[in-house]
Amino acid sequence: MAGRIRDEDIALVRERTAIADVISEHVTLKSAGGGNLKGLCPFHDEKTASFTVAPGRNVYFCHGCGAGGDAIKFLIDIDHLTFVESVERLAARAGIQLRYIEAGPAPVRQQQGQRQRLVAAHAAALEYYTDMLGTAGARPAREFLAQRGFDKAAAERYSCGFAPDAWDLLAKHLRQKGFTAQELITAGLAREARSGSLIDRFRRRLLWPIKDLTGDVIGFGARKLFDDDDGPKYLNTPETPIYKKSHVLYGVDQAKREIAKQGRVVIVEGYTDVMACHLADVPTAVATCGTSFGTDHIGVLRRLLMDTDGFAGEIIFTFDGDAAGQKAALRAFEEDQRFVGRTFIAVSPDNMDPCDLRLAKGDMAVRDLVARREPLVDFALRQVLSRHDLDTVEGRVDAMRRAAPLVAKIKDREKRPEYVRKLAGDLGMEIEPVQRAVAAALGRAEPPARSAPLPESAVDSPQAAVEREALKLALQAPVLAGPMFDALGPEVYRHPVHVAIRQAITDAGGAASAVAGAVWIEGVRDASPDLAAKALVGELAVEPMRIDREPDPYYVSVTLARLQLASVDARIRDLKSRLQRVNPVSNADDHLRLFGELVPLEQHARALREQAVGGL
Repeated sequence: MAGRIRDEDIALVRERTAIADVISEHVTLKSAGGGNLKGLCPFHDEKTASFTVAPGRNVYFCHGCGAGGDAIKFLIDIDHLTFVESVERLAARAGIQLRYIEAGPAPVRQQQGQRQRLVAAHAAALEYYTDMLGTAGARPAREFLAQRGFDKAAAERYSCGFAPDAWDLLAKHLRQKGFTAQELITAGLAREARSGSLIDRFRRRLLWPIKDLTGDVIGFGARKLFDDDDGPKYLNTPETPIYKKSHVLYGVDQAKREIAKQGRVVIVEGYTDVMACHLADVPTAVATCGTSFGTDHIGVLRRLLMDTDGFAGEIIFTFDGDAAGQKAALRAFEEDQRFVGRTFIAVSPDNMDPCDLRLAKGDMAVRDLVARREPLVDFALRQVLSRHDLDTVEGRVDAMRRAAPLVAKIKDREKRPEYVRKLAGDLGMEIEPVQRAVAAALGRAEPPARSAPLPESAVDSPQAAVEREALKLALQAPVLAGPMFDALGPEVYRHPVHVAIRQAITDAGGAASAVAGAVWIEGVRDASPDLAAKALVGELAVEPMRIDREPDPYYVSVTLARLQLASVDARIRDLKSRLQRVNPVSNADDHLRLFGELVPLEQHARALREQAVGGL
């Protein structure tokens, strides 16, 4: 075993990791006020941003699904890493040399986690393939690139490579670097022959590395170069623990920042189309890898586009004008409803893809192709109508029946009447039958009515709000809250989860001994007794305070006074109730004792009310 990472090194990784930088590689983040950032949650599908990042405390929390934690937890969940793998990746990013309790200054390579090993194998394979592109045997690959307008600089920018004409050169090369046969098989870089030896998966092909959002190579796409190659035109890495084709978009590692900046993504069909678009100054182009554009791809792009009810970006599909391209465009319209933003289609007048268009007419033609985009619904309607003879009654009625559901699916309800009128005009029909057809389709398509809102729960009560504010102070500003917070124990809290968190703060060492940041918050999470408490710690760690300024000692005093006042008032009510039940004549001693307890308690309550002036 490589040993356990020292606790102080883990704390140092948390301290030196800027969580916003880590998360922004997967999610577009925008200011949410109070120093916090917001984006679409990468762990569940949503249309309104509820994923909050608090850079000042290096933690995140989703108010929709409850996911939360620090940068270590984020990588564990987003990339399916182990705890050690996540710490090691962040340490490498921050330039921190980790120490392991049993095994000295660093672990041996063989003890790295599976994902790290598979990524490392792909990185070594990429280096090998790019070196091979310069060899004599790779001349057909270089000619293929040149014929499509890509010079040596372009090939280097996109790390194009070549798999040589040999059965096992890559496998032998990687075995010499310490990778096991099973690792190469698991990575999809090699497969086992009948004889039991390893065979390279790619042979005599031009290759493109496929990278994830962080830039790690997780697979390859390989293009056939020779007529006697009886394999498919394009051969991709098979499904592996790190490569899921339904989640992967080629070029997204280079395009992600521009996608977020411009609020636009251009979806093309192939690797060379991505290269052509980027080189023609359309830097937001991406492509699927050996599969059609689907739901998981939409999830990736929505997070990059910040595709929410409050912000609508542009999604532009480019397809060939042939039958297959038209079919793909109509399929894209079916998925269109998953986007909040506006969807468009760009089809070249000459039915050329972006790579061919750039080669034939230059960079400006590619930019013009994107600029001439049209709404996807317009294209979809035109394609449906083109299949029918609109000169006949039967053709017009059938076309109306087929087109009406498309109009019913338009997200923007205010646009539907206009498209009803447009459809009626295109069909040469009166508007009333078209309206009825769309209304009928809409009746089937409308989602069921939402259930009535739930009644206000204890969590939303004024007392619960004060308890939350007190806990937020301890989690977000422990140095400020300090002894004043610690002086009030769990007994002043009513909500059971709040009670559990208050006890966890004590078990983690108390606010007075803590320093704000991810280490402190994670310590409280670890000390929390159940999942509900852990989740709420994450939520409170990023939830803004209920004031429009930075908290100060006065605000801490006001909050804790209000917190304590509820408990004192409850004790006063209890004492008064007991006094009323005690006979002052026959039980004079008990009456005097209870009265003696009530007087100072009421004085304490008056003092707390004066202290609590200011409000939340």
